[in-house]
Amino acid sequence: MFVSATKPSARVRAPELAGRDWINTGGERIALAELRGRIVLLDFWTSGCVNCLHVLDELRPLEDEFADVLVTIGVHSPKFQHEGEAAAIEAAVSRYGVGHPVLNDPDLTTWQQYAVKAWPTLVLIDPEGYVVHTAAGEGHGEALRRVLTELVAAHEAKGTLRRGGSPYVPAEESEAELRFPSKAVSTVEGRVLVADTAHHSVVEFASDGETVIRRFGSGERGSADGAFDRASFTEPSGITLLPAEVAEKVGYHAVVADTAGHLLRGIDLRTGEVSTVAGTGKQWRDGADSGKAREVDLTSPWDVTWWTPAGGVVVAMAGNHTLGLFDPITGTISRFAGTTVEGLRDGDAAEAFFAQTSGLAVQGGKLWLADAETSALRWIQPEGDGFTVHTAVGTDLFSFGHRDGKAAEALLQHPLGVAVLPDGSIGIADTYNGAIRRYDPASGEVSTLADGLAEPSGLLVTDDVLLVVESAAHRLRSLPDAAARKVAGDAHAVRRPPTVLAPGKLEFSVVFAPPPGEKLDDRYGPSTRLEISASPPELLAEGAGVTTELTRTIRLAEGVTDGVLQIVAQAASCDDGAEHPACRVTRQDWGVPVRLRQGADSSLRLILAGQGGS
Repeated sequence: MFVSATKPSARVRAPELAGRDWINTGGERIALAELRGRIVLLDFWTSGCVNCLHVLDELRPLEDEFADVLVTIGVHSPKFQHEGEAAAIEAAVSRYGVGHPVLNDPDLTTWQQYAVKAWPTLVLIDPEGYVVHTAAGEGHGEALRRVLTELVAAHEAKGTLRRGGSPYVPAEESEAELRFPSKAVSTVEGRVLVADTAHHSVVEFASDGETVIRRFGSGERGSADGAFDRASFTEPSGITLLPAEVAEKVGYHAVVADTAGHLLRGIDLRTGEVSTVAGTGKQWRDGADSGKAREVDLTSPWDVTWWTPAGGVVVAMAGNHTLGLFDPITGTISRFAGTTVEGLRDGDAAEAFFAQTSGLAVQGGKLWLADAETSALRWIQPEGDGFTVHTAVGTDLFSFGHRDGKAAEALLQHPLGVAVLPDGSIGIADTYNGAIRRYDPASGEVSTLADGLAEPSGLLVTDDVLLVVESAAHRLRSLPDAAARKVAGDAHAVRRPPTVLAPGKLEFSVVFAPPPGEKLDDRYGPSTRLEISASPPELLAEGAGVTTELTRTIRLAEGVTDGVLQIVAQAASCDDGAEHPACRVTRQDWGVPVRLRQGADSSLRLILAGQGGS
């Protein structure tokens, strides 16, 4: 049951913030004691997590509405080694327009003090310095608004609320022709289209990759259709060109994954007209993801490519770990592969697990895929009456590094792009290693073509020249022919510590409390759902599967020492007592690394949303 934020029962004092570097503070450090009288919202995030990026957008209106009483602090707690580097965090803060102070927490010190178990997690601290609300995942914007409204009223009446003042000091931004570009394609005329992500536009270069012909998009963040100089995008990423006969029928030539706008956009390269071809502009949370393309919600489409065996444009739907299929001629979109569970599982496309699908490349009957959060290179091919998913490099959510050699032992680190090279091998934009890697399907070997790059995010082969979209260097860069070499690097350790549990019976629960003014919505059946699986599957001796209760007794197998519990929980709630209630679905996917040890805890509790600390 939800306990009102105005009641001080079981109050937990917020631990002080500990970390290394502060960003967006003008070099000043911030202590919670200095913020007494203000409401503080801690956003535990990491820059490679697409759900964390969604939360940044959800928080913007709250930061505006409660600007005089709320201080938001991003606690950047990295998953990948690269994400813990100060320069990488500064780049991410700039790339995504983060408008509040950010603490670099490279050793997850503050993360552990607040008992955080998931990216993203939000923690509200009241004006007296107590933790009053915790929420994991995304989609909590309205709930936070209601809790904040209660807190403001309670502490204003109590005389403990202080208004005005902000520790936020924006960093200086440098300007260049491109700003954090993402991906590129070449037209039949040899021109190069580049997604200029942080300028919210698409740039058309001459074949030299340097001379700007025109820019699609005004540079303002938005979703306006119309002429090339008046239309707007929101952090566009992938681009694909339609076959000539399809383009002739539909009236546009290029499809753009407008990532943070949750849209697909069409560009007529003759007139410069930009139009919305799929998506509503609202982010998919739950429910239908197939139907008329303009009526279906999308979620962070990251890349797109036309693939003839599938009969349309395959969409890397990073936001819910799936692949979509857009048919421009019928104007429909449907789920092509994936279940929305975050992980790595091969087999039938409809049952496969992905983790932040981010880059696509076609090689005849194969569709190559960069699966960012599992640091994996995967492919899909037709088999029988359907499609199957295979993995070339990568094993799970927490194994990564820079190591070449046989694919089974090779390691990548959060790759975002792929391309088919002239010799038939596969080039990989190994983003967080700052490297271009090469996978040879014939030999099964992985090698390194180049390193020392600034977050390469996309690759383009044109006239046998490999162009690299070097995102954090704000440029296109041609990669000269270089002999592949082998890097015998080590595996990197995830800084996130595993949860130590005892083998055998485990009492598992997910906490959810509706926000003020809401109640659980059971009008059409159970209001909650819990799905549990594991990697490896043998970790779970009993208790896998789907139930409608948020508590369950499971059994962890003897003889398995390490693994990942994969948990998906959701809850539906509606306004209480309203004639036409607004309803919401709150959902979170957890990948919880666990280590089994005799005598350890035999219970695990995760917070989806509720009062107090974790």
